Amino acid sequence: MRAIRAVAADTDLWTDSTWVVDSTPVECGRSRPTARRSRLAGWASYGYCSSHSRWFWGLRLHLICTPAGLPVTWALANPKVDERQVLTAVLEHDPDLVAERHGLLIIADKGYVSAELDRWLAERGMRLLRPSYRNRTPRPDEHLLKPIRQLIGSVNDTLKGQLDLELHGGRSTEGVAARVAQRLLAMTAAIWHNRTTGQPVTRSLIAYDH
Repeated sequence: MRAIRAVAADTDLWTDSTWVVDSTPVECGRSRPTARRSRLAGWASYGYCSSHSRWFWGLRLHLICTPAGLPVTWALANPKVDERQVLTAVLEHDPDLVAERHGLLIIADKGYVSAELDRWLAERGMRLLRPSYRNRTPRPDEHLLKPIRQLIGSVNDTLKGQLDLELHGGRSTEGVAARVAQRLLAMTAAIWHNRTTGQPVTRSLIAYDH
């Protein structure tokens, strides 16, 4: 985490006043014997991936990043844990992260709908923007959501498609955490390098994909 933070904070993207939050499955096994014998049992569990309409056994990576895809902070959690609880836990665990970001806008999906969460964030000078339910009046700035929501999906695609997040090979709590951190650090370093050298695409890994 320290290495990721040090590299990320060395870019102009670090001070962005908008964050995007989402979670994605990190599969840790596919057979029932694996689930029973694994040292991850108890932390890992069965969860549902709505984007692929399938169940998986493993964890969920909760990632907060800037609109450019720069990782800000992250957590691994049991897939049964509510996304809203993970978000508040992550922000409470690192209060200095938001201490000087008054007016911060966090963009999320419908899974983060909660009046309680809205109040909790407002008390800390933050605001959550997420889609409204169909029977609710859309918020004035809701039209901004679609392109930014697509971005977090592309960040997850980079982690899984180019950095092989789903092929992490971790068999213990420490092993999975280390391998996920390696991939986030690699993406952060690529963004830092591309930004520093003035590359046209900030999050492109093509130059390193050999």
